[in-house]
Amino acid sequence: MDPPRDGPAGRAVIVGSGLIGRSWAMVFASGGFKVILYDIVQQQITSALENISKQMRELEKSGMLKGTLSAEKQFSLIHGCSDLKEALEGATFIQECTPENLELKKKIFGQLDLMVNDDIIISSSTSCLLPTKLFTGLKHVKQCIVAHPVNPPYFVPLVELVPHPETDPSTVEKTYALMKKIGQSPVKLTREIDGFVLNRLQYAVISEAWRLVGEGIVSPTDLDLVMSDGLGMRYAFIGPLETMHLNAEGIKNYCERYREGMIRVLKTFGPVPEFSGEIEQKINQAMCENIPVEDIPKSINARREWRDECLAGLAKLKTQMKFN
Repeated sequence: MDPPRDGPAGRAVIVGSGLIGRSWAMVFASGGFKVILYDIVQQQITSALENISKQMRELEKSGMLKGTLSAEKQFSLIHGCSDLKEALEGATFIQECTPENLELKKKIFGQLDLMVNDDIIISSSTSCLLPTKLFTGLKHVKQCIVAHPVNPPYFVPLVELVPHPETDPSTVEKTYALMKKIGQSPVKLTREIDGFVLNRLQYAVISEAWRLVGEGIVSPTDLDLVMSDGLGMRYAFIGPLETMHLNAEGIKNYCERYREGMIRVLKTFGPVPEFSGEIEQKINQAMCENIPVEDIPKSINARREWRDECLAGLAKLKTQMKFN
């Protein structure tokens, strides 16, 4: 591979060409970065590039393409490479996107640690592995950080930045600035915590949803409707704390009004579910009525495409509303 000349934004290396890696490649290209998509198998890279090209053309046609460059120009910024050392030449940022396996990721970071200089930032897309598990013992640990995206990163801009105890503050600040530059919405965690922030909130909702369905309070379909046509509509624009603030005369007034009620309800929450057994079967049956298991992956992919179209439309609407 002839390494492309750096663009005005810089050069990013994406390690792993799966769904998350492809989406990250598109995000960085939309921000004007030269992107090297690395994987160990050339056929996987070829397939990924074909998929990215197709997605970009479709997004441009529908008016949903991110960035100011055309689909053709953005795609020209992305190159594949199956040689890690070659891929890293001239890079300023690495985004690791390998499967969620601790030993595999540690092996990758060990290899990167031997090849990188003292300036490049090494970032992981992990959704649940703690930085201390991934980066401890690396020579370049000060340059390491978790940048956890939300699936799919191209349509959902949030990125959780989680430092290792030895991560240099400048690594956090540089990663934060870079994510803003490519159109993402980064949030900084002051320290690592199991599940980070997004999954802790998500699991709290899933846990209570599971209990409510299990106790026969509501059907699985209606439970999802409570979120999609209720809470979710508000939370697409404001978070739970601002919702509290607006639903009364500020946070203090909300707590004065609803403190006792919230505590009373919260005390009725049950134990952590096992996520198995009869309740699992009940929820699975309800989900399969709309998305049949027998038709996977066709039915799942069709629903994912519909979801992504909705997310793209929502992202476009939010952008328009910010400038109105």
